[in-house]
Amino acid sequence: MAMIKLENVNKSFGDLHVLKDVNLEVKEGEKLVIIGPSGSGKSTTVRCMNFLETPTSGHVYIDGVELTHKNKTKVVRDSTSMVFQQFNLYPHMTVLKNLTLAPMKLHHKSKKDAEELAYHYLDVVGLKDKAGVYPTTLSGGQQQRIAIARALCSQSKIILFDEPTSALDPETIQEVLDVMIKLAKENITMVVVTHEMGFARQVADRVIFMEDGQIIESGTPEHFFTSPKSDRVKQFLGKIIR
Repeated sequence: MAMIKLENVNKSFGDLHVLKDVNLEVKEGEKLVIIGPSGSGKSTTVRCMNFLETPTSGHVYIDGVELTHKNKTKVVRDSTSMVFQQFNLYPHMTVLKNLTLAPMKLHHKSKKDAEELAYHYLDVVGLKDKAGVYPTTLSGGQQQRIAIARALCSQSKIILFDEPTSALDPETIQEVLDVMIKLAKENITMVVVTHEMGFARQVADRVIFMEDGQIIESGTPEHFFTSPKSDRVKQFLGKIIR
């Protein structure tokens, strides 16, 4: 059974038809990377997976359960976490409080258990020494690593990444990618929207290319980067891989 399934998903914003009959399945533990030009519907596809955007039509299933307005809060909270382009950390809370808030409020963990979890994942992302500081004192790369640790604290089966390095300067991109490469070795289902082709090549089980709200091509990284079928994919890769 697919961990994520999109069935004939359409999404419109007014007259703008952003997603057009998208059909997609992601298996448990799979690392799926979504690539394509800006405005192709990549981020909207990921945001429909946790109902941050509600499809105009079609169906979304998470771990076999169809998302509806009635159940979305519980299903999404129990099964998915998301890492955004902008880090979305609470600036008035310490790093530790940012990480313990959801486990305590949503998952009813004790303060002790939530803090143990937070310190564990801060260690995973290499920032255990930053527990007591405020996010604004950290670099962009450090803040994004904290955001990843926060997502891990929910202990979700699925983590969605929406261009997690796009707001970072070149020097800090690799430190975030290194954390994601480490995570990819775990049995976590990951869906990553990114322009980082080296990451896609190294980590993905499967890559899909989107344009104009549709999936144009899907395959293994080896297929994508050595022998793509679509001329449009060849053109795209030719421009960004030197």
